[in-house]
Amino acid sequence: MQHAAESAPEFSRIVRADAIHRDGEVVQTIEATEAERRALALRFELEAIDRLTATLRLRSVRGGQMVRVSGDLEADVVQTCVVTLEPVPAHVSDRFGALFAPESMVPKEEDEIFIDPNVAEEDIPEAIENGKIDLGELTAQHLSLALDPYPRAEGIAFEGYGDGEEDEEEAGEDAESPVQAADPDKPNPFAALERLKRRN
Repeated sequence: MQHAAESAPEFSRIVRADAIHRDGEVVQTIEATEAERRALALRFELEAIDRLTATLRLRSVRGGQMVRVSGDLEADVVQTCVVTLEPVPAHVSDRFGALFAPESMVPKEEDEIFIDPNVAEEDIPEAIENGKIDLGELTAQHLSLALDPYPRAEGIAFEGYGDGEEDEEEAGEDAESPVQAADPDKPNPFAALERLKRRN
């Protein structure tokens, strides 16, 4: 999961992969500065990020060849209501994981079609670039994934988007019954059956 832009990430906290000893664990707590939060808010089209912190645990796996990162982030953000465009404050809490490996061990794009679909995304390794892992950028990417994609101000309904099941139910209610769908000029066997049931 790489930052799309070529410029330096807005929130960068570098750790060297070779600092993660084979039998140990490194724990780091990171926090974005005001300037970093402003830059991230611009990147993610938020009105503001008032706080962003994360605790990350790094340990060596696969015989010391890879580094497993697990993290917990907390953030206070201000999004924009998709209906009224009013500010929508929100607290974001997310737990995430990632696996990092030397570039030679990372599947190429053309090889990704052979990746087992049952393998979790966090078990597909990302490249360790120049021997370094950017914990800040990793945290920022998972903050983006944890945001509400359709923030709404309190009491505001988001009309126009069904979840599929409701649409199917409404379609079923509106559909004509076999009795209604029959040609009125022809005998209707369903109507006759209904009359027999009522007589009994």
